Order: sequence, then structure tokens, then C-alpha cells
Amino acid sequence: MNFDLSEEQTLLRQTIREFAEREIAPGASARDEAARFPSELIPRMADLGLFGINIPQEYGGAGLDAVSAAIIIEEIARADGATALIVASHNSLCAGHILSIGNETQRKKYLPLLASGKKLGAWALTEPSSGSDAAALKTHAARNGDHWILNGQKQFITQGATAGIYVIMASTDRSQGKRGISAFIVERETPGLSVAKVEKKLGVRASDTAALHLEELRVPQENLLGEIHGAFKDVLRVLQGGRIGIGSMAVGIARGALEAALAYAKERKQFGRAIAEAEAIQWMIADMATEIDAARLLVHRAARLKDLGEPFAKAASQAKLYAAEAAMRATDKAVQIHGGYGYLKDYPVERYFRDAKLCTIGEGTSEIQRMIIAKEILAVK
Repeated sequence: MNFDLSEEQTLLRQTIREFAEREIAPGASARDEAARFPSELIPRMADLGLFGINIPQEYGGAGLDAVSAAIIIEEIARADGATALIVASHNSLCAGHILSIGNETQRKKYLPLLASGKKLGAWALTEPSSGSDAAALKTHAARNGDHWILNGQKQFITQGATAGIYVIMASTDRSQGKRGISAFIVERETPGLSVAKVEKKLGVRASDTAALHLEELRVPQENLLGEIHGAFKDVLRVLQGGRIGIGSMAVGIARGALEAALAYAKERKQFGRAIAEAEAIQWMIADMATEIDAARLLVHRAARLKDLGEPFAKAASQAKLYAAEAAMRATDKAVQIHGGYGYLKDYPVERYFRDAKLCTIGEGTSEIQRMIIAKEILAVK
């Protein structure tokens, strides 16, 4: 497998890197401190096509491949994990689900709105009592003429309070368990959809994470996404792609932490010399750099397999697992290199450390990734 970037991908990386350094990074700490959603960045990112990365040009998107998407998410996360999460979740979950499963009418209606950034996307699977066990969701949808009536609660929904278009999973036949789950496209203005709570988080604080309340939510039949009772297999496919995005985000966060640690180690002097000359610091930097490169290769391998149309479930889980845990190790070392200053909000490594933790939890915990990888290796059904 060739891991060299094309000329177009190299140019894309440089373009997004410069944009992130100029537009995203300067306000990242202030947005994190205030837990303020970066509304002012949305139109600027939309102008670059960042809300339609994989959406074909016929629907108003950029029509880029999965490797290009990974490059974009990494470069944004290097500047700000919260902004990277907004872009990653919008593209891989909501837009990705509609693109891969939606019919032509649904694609023509919703993908241009998502690609333009006029409407942000949210993907509502998790509930208060069903996280890793997604099949245990309790939100129910009942048929009523040419509509479906949804009732239930959703938890930890990225863009939950700011989205204009939601993909919501609900049980349409509780007796069938995971084989009785369906997906629905829901517009923000639909009566019965309300934000129950905007969460206060450890990290990625500028990203909107909310709980949703669904009460007698009427969804037209034409907004059923995919086959009736067939959403669970679609959810698994969407999550596979989403894990590449989270892996890319982890690589970007880790890289940002490494670069901050390098700069600090070269400037900080102890015992008459820069701490970068100390072997203990050099070993930490060597470990960080090696693991970040390894994580990126795993992410790009999974992305290339996806682009080739080959099975990539195991590769995506391996990439997400390793990159997320490497990011935790890298950000921990970055804080350690900064010493006491690393514990202060005056330095970005404290934010990188908090942001990295989400990568070990979101879109399948590290424990779930290990289960998936083991099952694939052992061929356990």
C-alpha cells in the first residue's frame, strides 16, 4: 500500500494548515475557557468546503476521498480539537449516513444544505441507558398514517443544540432488538424535538454536546432513512468511517502537543542549559514522535482501504484505538515536559491533554475497539 500523498493532497494539507493557524488556533483557548461554540468559524470553514468533504460535487460538496478527509481533520485538530470534532462528526456521521444510505430524493434535499454549512448535522444514537450497547436504545417510533411518531431521550449528541439536520435512531419493533432499529432524518424546526441540556465537559468544550428530548415528534414517512428495521447494520458502517475521523483527530491533537513541547523544551533552561538537551526529555520526545507517526500510518491505511472499497472495520478500529491512546500518552508527556507550567491554562498542552481523552471514548470506547479487533481476528460472530 502506497502511503505517499498525491500532489493535490499535499496542497490540501498546506491549505488547511495555514487556515487553521490563521483562523482557528488564535481563539481556541478563549473558546475552550468560555465553552463557546465557534459560530464565527462556520461560514469560513464552509467557504473551504469543510462541511462537504466527502459529499460529491453534484450535491454541492468537495467530493474528496477518505485520506483527504483524514488530512483535513488532523490539521484542524492540531489547532483545536473542539473544532475538529465539529467537522468530523458533521461529515462522517450525519452527512455520511445520508450519503451512504439515503435515496436520491433525500440526498438532493439534505446534502446540499449540509455541504454548504447552512445546516450543521447531528447524529443521535446514544441514550442515557445505552452507550456501548447501542442495540439497547429505548427511543421508540410508531407508524401513524404517513408519519412516524418518535418518543424518547438522546444523550451526548454532538451538535445537539446547534444542528439543523439530525439523523435519529429509534426502535420500530422492540421485539426484534437490534434488528428492529430504524433511522430517520429530522429537521431542527420539527415540533417535538427539544434540547434538554447542553453538557459541561472536561475537554473539547467549544464543541456543542447536548441531550435531546423527543416527545410526539412527527416525522414524515419519506424521511425514513434506509430500510425499515435495517438501521443497525447501517449504524455499524457509519461508525466504521467515523472512527477514521476520531483517529485523525487524535493524531492532530497529539501532534499539536508534541510541537508545543518541542518549542518549550528548546526555550526552557534549567541547570544552565535548555531542557531539550536532557536525555530524559529527548526520550519522551522520541516516543511521542514515533507513536504519532505510527498512528497516522494506521489512520491512513484504514482510509485507503475505505477509498478502495475494501473491508476496513478492523483497520478503522485499530487506527482509532492506537491513535487515541497514543494521543493520551503524548499529551501526558507534553504536560510533563512543561512541568508546573503544563498544569496551567496559560499553555495549550493542558487543553490538548483534556481534549485527547474524548478520543478514547467517543464513537466506541477503547474497550469496544479491542472487542471488534479481537472478533475480526478470531472470526467470532
